[in-house]
Amino acid sequence: MAGKVEVNKGERPPVKQHDIKMLDLAFAMDCTSSMSPYINSARDNIRQIVEEIVASEKGDVRLALVNYRDHPPQDSSYVTEVHDFTSSPNTMKGWLTNTSAAGGGDKPEAVADALYDVLKLSWRDEATRICVCISDAPPHGLPGGFRDGFPEGCPAGIDPIKVVREMAAKGITLYVAGCEPSITPYKNFFMAIAYITGGQYMPLSRAKVLSQVIVGGAQEEMSLEQLMEEVNEEVQADMASGRTIDEEEMSRRVHTKMMAKGIRSKQMFRNNANLTSAGDIPMANALSKLDSFAAVRTAFKPEPTPRGFGARGAPPMAMSRGAPLPMAMGSGAPPQWAMMACPMPASAHAESFSLSVPAPEEEAYECRESEITYDQASRMVKKSLARNQVAKK
Repeated sequence: MAGKVEVNKGERPPVKQHDIKMLDLAFAMDCTSSMSPYINSARDNIRQIVEEIVASEKGDVRLALVNYRDHPPQDSSYVTEVHDFTSSPNTMKGWLTNTSAAGGGDKPEAVADALYDVLKLSWRDEATRICVCISDAPPHGLPGGFRDGFPEGCPAGIDPIKVVREMAAKGITLYVAGCEPSITPYKNFFMAIAYITGGQYMPLSRAKVLSQVIVGGAQEEMSLEQLMEEVNEEVQADMASGRTIDEEEMSRRVHTKMMAKGIRSKQMFRNNANLTSAGDIPMANALSKLDSFAAVRTAFKPEPTPRGFGARGAPPMAMSRGAPLPMAMGSGAPPQWAMMACPMPASAHAESFSLSVPAPEEEAYECRESEITYDQASRMVKKSLARNQVAKK
């Protein structure tokens, strides 16, 4: 039954505790044409990102990068490009400097391949482990009404749902930085795969806030890792008793106990509001309970594409980079002369071109200490269940 975990009575399995002062931080970066502003932002801010994490958490940080595009014939350059962990921000900056945004072919990209390669990186057993996936397009095989060169899914046969469940079992938490509005129709899928690992989906409409998302996500995750021992005790006690564990009931219990103790944690806020939880979105929550991509494909329904944006999520034309296109008086549409004279490449991203769906003027992320939330308790329970089930085998 969804949300319940069958366990056998027996010894409480040991779970390796992560050292919150050691951080392995990997990036899975979509490197197709529309992603140029985000690649540039990551490159320009990587040293600041590391320094902020080290300053706030006094951590030992290693970085890894998995670039991805697509399979031939959609893209002939590469499917993935893997750079395993380094402790040098300069090395990471060099990798990003040599990373360019190009190609892409059809709309879906090699998301499944990238996550698989992230799983296979040389993660340290004792480190807090985070993957930040920066994307604006779905994996192959996800329904969406767009042209898909591989409509049955990843041509290499990789199941992204099984991969993220392996990530969860290995203690890797996935955060998805979703470049909106392009990714909006597929947001529920990305929310679901992050939620499976105990991570979050973080919407981006401006490349300039990417560093805030990365730093804040790392700070929140390291804060929650400090509380995992207490969550493990609750989970392991139920496992040892042989009771069937109900995730929602366990999450409520953990949250209630932590609130009673006055426990606080760091958490991410976007424009001073809590991030939307996948557990509160029926489609995302339902997808997170499925065990295969085949099941997800059957259940998934895309959200409507934002008005004024085409299949790639970008407005169809604009006058100049970074400048809003003048609108016809009262019509909500660009004037005919601009449509004829100023075509926009299909690969251009809404980050650089403003039309009828402008991004918030002052999008900002902040990580600050606050009362533990039910969503955080739920995410910690998901992590504990995944890790304890592996330890028991």
